[in-house]
Amino acid sequence: MKLASLKTGGRDGTLVVVSRDLVTCQAVPEIARTLQAALDDWDRVAPRLQAVYEQLNAGSAGKAESFLEEECHSPLPRAYQWADGSAYINHVELVRKARNAEVPASFYTDPLMYQGGSDSFVGPNDPIMVQSEDWGVDLEAEVAVVTGDLPMGATVEQAAAAIRLVMLVNDVSLRNLIPNELAKGFGFFQSKPASAFSPVAVTPDELGDAWRDSKLCLPLLVTLNDTPFGRPNAGEDMTFSFAQLVAHAAKTRELGAGSIIGSGTVSNKQGNLHGSSIENGGVGYCCLAEVRMYETIEQGAPRTPFLRYGDTVRIEMLDTSGASIFGAIDQEVAPYHWRHR
Repeated sequence: MKLASLKTGGRDGTLVVVSRDLVTCQAVPEIARTLQAALDDWDRVAPRLQAVYEQLNAGSAGKAESFLEEECHSPLPRAYQWADGSAYINHVELVRKARNAEVPASFYTDPLMYQGGSDSFVGPNDPIMVQSEDWGVDLEAEVAVVTGDLPMGATVEQAAAAIRLVMLVNDVSLRNLIPNELAKGFGFFQSKPASAFSPVAVTPDELGDAWRDSKLCLPLLVTLNDTPFGRPNAGEDMTFSFAQLVAHAAKTRELGAGSIIGSGTVSNKQGNLHGSSIENGGVGYCCLAEVRMYETIEQGAPRTPFLRYGDTVRIEMLDTSGASIFGAIDQEVAPYHWRHR
């Protein structure tokens, strides 16, 4: 089934069940007012939500309304936990190669992961707001999962069974702030502003054969300023599956229902810079940093600029019939202004 949160009903939004074709939706306050409430009581409410979903798809739902992506918040407008991995080692290899550094052997067996800010996400059609273009604004197109409750030390099998929902994410990075932060030896903070998630989150069964071994095996489509920028397959070159990432996050702590675990920037192994771009037959990229890495490796210095005010980013995934699965993250970079809640 497909679920979303409308920008009504307070900070945590209003949960709606969305039809498979993303045309209609229905609020379900008698079942759960918010997505977090549904996740907290998943075993009891999921069958009831599924029944509404089936009615919507059959056109027999009594309270169906039009579904508009621009009215959506991120499925979880805020979450108890947001931890992002780096499951695509090709991305890490490029970063290291650009500065003539080796990838530690442990990176191939032990996932990288950082804990991001989860008190306030932005909607899929909300702007990417920053106070300065000089911070090096970059998109990062990724896949993420939402979990149920998990015990400390959960196995990979337990982690796989606890994956409740799948969604897309734009994990914005401020690249020019990262070096100084990492130099302190204490990880990301200021360089990782609020993320945006796809309008819709879906249950793994909705993905059919595309969900294999806890990986989403479909191209992730990225458009930059209305020009195709990336289409790597999210299931290829993923060193660590979502089950492995979730188990990694749960090694020393319990995970509460509604925890979000990200894949890191989707990245496929490919040839040189010119052969890797979409316009030259490659699968392109899911962040500007990779283009700049290739340019540094091949030409000695990066040439592609980071995002500027007015630039637009679109992130989407289509099923094998060409239909949008999650709806689209569609954002414009804009100067920051305070939006009091």
